[in-house]
Amino acid sequence: MRTYSANVRFVSAMHLILGLGACSDSDSDGSRENNAVEADASSDSQQDRGANPKPSESKPDAAASDTKAKDTSPEKDAPAEPAKGTDTKKAERTKPEERAGTEKKASEPADAGMANAKDSGSDAGPKGPPSEDNFSLRVVATGLIEPWEITWGPDSQLWIAERPGRVVRMDPATGTLTPALSLTDVLHSSVHDGLLGMALHPQLGQALGNDFVYLAYTYDADPSDKLDRRARIVRYTYDSAANSLGSPQTLIDKLPASSDNNAGRLVFGPDNYLYYSIGDQGHNQYDNKCLAIRAQDIATQTDLDNQDWSAYQGKILRLGLNGAVPEDNPSIGGVRTHIFSYGHRNARGLAFSPDGKLYASEPGPRTDDELNLITAGGNYGWPFVVGYRDDNAYAYANWSASMPETCDSLSFSDYKQPDSVPKQLESMWGGNYVAPLRTFYTVDNSFEFVDQACSADPSVCWPSIAPSSLDMYVPGEDGLKTWGAALLIPSAKKGSVLRVKLAANGEIVEGNNTELFKTTNRYRDLTIAPNKRTFYVVTDNEGATLGPMGGATYELEHRGAVLEFAHNPTQ
Repeated sequence: MRTYSANVRFVSAMHLILGLGACSDSDSDGSRENNAVEADASSDSQQDRGANPKPSESKPDAAASDTKAKDTSPEKDAPAEPAKGTDTKKAERTKPEERAGTEKKASEPADAGMANAKDSGSDAGPKGPPSEDNFSLRVVATGLIEPWEITWGPDSQLWIAERPGRVVRMDPATGTLTPALSLTDVLHSSVHDGLLGMALHPQLGQALGNDFVYLAYTYDADPSDKLDRRARIVRYTYDSAANSLGSPQTLIDKLPASSDNNAGRLVFGPDNYLYYSIGDQGHNQYDNKCLAIRAQDIATQTDLDNQDWSAYQGKILRLGLNGAVPEDNPSIGGVRTHIFSYGHRNARGLAFSPDGKLYASEPGPRTDDELNLITAGGNYGWPFVVGYRDDNAYAYANWSASMPETCDSLSFSDYKQPDSVPKQLESMWGGNYVAPLRTFYTVDNSFEFVDQACSADPSVCWPSIAPSSLDMYVPGEDGLKTWGAALLIPSAKKGSVLRVKLAANGEIVEGNNTELFKTTNRYRDLTIAPNKRTFYVVTDNEGATLGPMGGATYELEHRGAVLEFAHNPTQ
């Protein structure tokens, strides 16, 4: 078996408080004008959670409807191929040339374009103990189509959801696939929609009458030629004899959905409720630049009575297993709805600790991807604050409010806004918000977002990681003891997983980030085997990532793959 020692980068925890933000509202999960890719950062400026100032709220306008047409917005999450004239090649779509079960050495990481970032020691410090940080990489299977979710099932199979609408079970030993469901009503028209979240009932397979699998996906709610993107959460029953999912029961539908920033992560909470994240729909950027961000909007009683869920944009929801509003949900603005927390940009990762704490990861615009501890009724600041309220490298540029030039007459840019677009520093907003546990990464206003090291696509050098998911690690009796309790964050643009250590109380993070499982891929989700020493990652089929020599590359090592990283105790 070929093995490699996981490259471990340690980053010191220095608090950067520098300058005033003047950058535009752009997209650090990888979007930029013309050609979108997701960027790398080698600087790990980590800051403590901040205090919340006096309350104040703002409510943007409602979004407009779509027309039914092929989506032409740039790929923010899975970047579009490069423009003509660039020297970066876009690899072919799915190429299942590697047979299931092959083993391969992962490439070494390379940092690019971070000379202007505040580097607080990202490559400094000793490496971790060999017995805890050495892993073998095995390619379990390739040929999946846009996998979004992977989870270890009670049947010792890997359950995988693919965005075109397929649910499969995979034998982790052989890579053999067994289809369980192919949706017929899923809308899969962009890089952000389709079959997204999947959650297994904890009693699945225990003969207790709860053999349920919960799916969240987008669909077209308008039977005419006009496109009405919406999302729904549906409960399916698993038939183990037929190895199939059936008897669908819709728990809630007509939820907001878009061609961009849907979030769409679904988890089953230890309190026996479902939690579902909805992004800001990519409003105020690119093709959706003229649609107002509604992450600060609060649903009214009238909205609830009419089942109008449009205010659920930029929220994390908490639902009963029948789709109803739980009686102990927080009252926000005097109304109790499905909303559990708000002010989110695109919470693509949700994970619970054993004692019931909920964590979320979400990409920032160009900087300040966030790791958050979610509190009931908490406001997480978007779009008025990104990361910490420090006026560093961000100001809210509200394209939808452009005057006197109307928004639809303007061309969107990540780097410069016309004078007609109103701008607001983070310090100008007086609302209460919950500061993140950690950011990835905070830079000052002198940071150069266009760097020659990433001439093929400048956004690869943006200081962010593009968190694509989140998982909780607790070593238990047989796990990696030196890791302790930690949060694992896959990166869509670095081909790695960040390990962030939690303090004993789970309310703060401590120490340095550790980068694991480095390859030249785009990681979408991960799951942990019961032995707590084996990890499975699913990869994107296409898009840009950090190349082995730095800069952007579209030449992914493993497209639509399941990768196994197994701990080597004797290495």
